[in-house]
Amino acid sequence: MNALNPDATATSGVLEQHLIDPEICIRCNTCEATCPIGAITHDDTNYVVDADKCNACMACISPCPTGSIDNWRTVLRAKAYTLEEQLGWDELPEQVEINAQAMAASTAATHAGASAADGAAASPSDAALSANDGDAAHADSTTDHAPQAMPMSATLPPWSAAHAYTQLYGPKAASPFVSAKVVGNHRVTDAARDGNEDNDTHHIVLDFGDMPFPVLEGQSIGIIPPGTDAKGKPHQPRQYSIASARNGERPGYNNASITVKRVLIDHNGAPTRGVASNYVCDLKVGDTVHVVGPFGASFLMPNHAGSHIVMICTGTGSAPMRAMTEWRRREAKTGQFTDSQLLLFFGARSQAELPYFGPLQTLPSSLITTHMALSREPGQPKRYVQDAMRDEAQALAALLTNPNAYFYVCGLKAMEAGVLQALQDICQQHNIDWASTAAHMKATGRLHLETY
Repeated sequence: MNALNPDATATSGVLEQHLIDPEICIRCNTCEATCPIGAITHDDTNYVVDADKCNACMACISPCPTGSIDNWRTVLRAKAYTLEEQLGWDELPEQVEINAQAMAASTAATHAGASAADGAAASPSDAALSANDGDAAHADSTTDHAPQAMPMSATLPPWSAAHAYTQLYGPKAASPFVSAKVVGNHRVTDAARDGNEDNDTHHIVLDFGDMPFPVLEGQSIGIIPPGTDAKGKPHQPRQYSIASARNGERPGYNNASITVKRVLIDHNGAPTRGVASNYVCDLKVGDTVHVVGPFGASFLMPNHAGSHIVMICTGTGSAPMRAMTEWRRREAKTGQFTDSQLLLFFGARSQAELPYFGPLQTLPSSLITTHMALSREPGQPKRYVQDAMRDEAQALAALLTNPNAYFYVCGLKAMEAGVLQALQDICQQHNIDWASTAAHMKATGRLHLETY
């Protein structure tokens, strides 16, 4: 953080304003999902921070895969950059020098306002407050001092994770992007038969040729769609998790794969056509795409003997789980992971919408134990990943307290609360203190959440 301490400036007329660099941000939603007080929001262009809400708790800094979140400008509190201004930026403004006279005047005004508020609160007229006013004041006080739910996800990788290279290509790297050739585009769901595009998910294989692009399981890349947006600006990159092992979709080749679902409705259920997802799903073998990244240095798998991996996912959240499983499958011949467990809890609405369903059936039980959860399968009761987890409570309880067991959750944001509640319930059932267990898992890189 820059020169000013947020605590020291909280009652001054000067603010160390938290901003997000739109040139580096890849719109992955990590910051908004991580912020414990809802200070971060976004539109179709930028992610922005509300100066009136942000308390500089720094919870969003470490999880950001690009570093775009770690930007600050010293401003007069009365002239802080508004959300509207930030949403219209193509780049961050330069630091503007604040002269001493303006700083003193702003600080004096801030103190005067605070004193007036204190005086009003202490005046005899307070005794005449109506019951409604009193309730409102009490509610505000309760809200201000209520404990906030802190992010659960670890910001550190497992101690045995391989070294991750990040941001080799991008707006502020030596090269703005690397060109990759499409060498494979395979549909991995059955739900798009007979021309129906709903839940159409594709496995895309990209070859980087002679350009170095080292990438690990759990990392992600950004793909830049061609063309411009409604404002005539070039499209921003969209982030996709790597679905292949570290030595490539095809071992020994400089390639990697991603899992992409065609977006046809927005978050409110209205018809739309996602710019990047439809572009990627419609790619043909031989096409060239512009890629930035890699990104991410915490959602990485352990590599030491005896390490166990619990994977909990829905939909395209299966991408990093496929990558981790494939690397362990390739390493099986070394004998290093003979005593290691892979547990997969995989959810979808139906079998037809579950990516990689066919290949999952061919994985040997000696490698992985798979638990499917289908919530809309005809003729079957609704079942979610948390239900499958509760069915395996005894095994998960043992792994929660095992320092060599690592938990990974990836999928839609809506699944996160249910999964965490299931883990808490399992702990309670087996006399394990969930709060301390979760805190220790986070601190030691054993609990990773990547939801969107």
